Amino acid sequence: MNDSETPSTQADASRELEEESYDFPLPPATFEFLVLRQVTEAEVHLGLIHFGEEKDRPKPNLNAARHAIDLLAVIEEKTRGNLTLDEKRLLENSLTELRFRYVQAATAPAQAE
Repeated sequence: MNDSETPSTQADASRELEEESYDFPLPPATFEFLVLRQVTEAEVHLGLIHFGEEKDRPKPNLNAARHAIDLLAVIEEKTRGNLTLDEKRLLENSLTELRFRYVQAATAPAQAE
């Protein structure tokens, strides 16, 4: 470190470099995005979404999936009467589908036996 570089300027430079590496457009912060983000999390935990080789597919994490679904149910309860028709449909349909998929995943080992 030379005399002109103080620890704070090194930290600032490091922070700027880190920010540049994550500099990509983010989607708008909308209710739909919030719901779909939570749906995607539940789908990952249910094993419906997987990246990589099929042989490396992890087993479903039913506790984490249930938690993600429960959080969507909280959003539904707390926003009742305050949603547009499209938002309400998205939330209700997502919950119905995820609950169905959860039951499928939870009973799949019993079917294999």
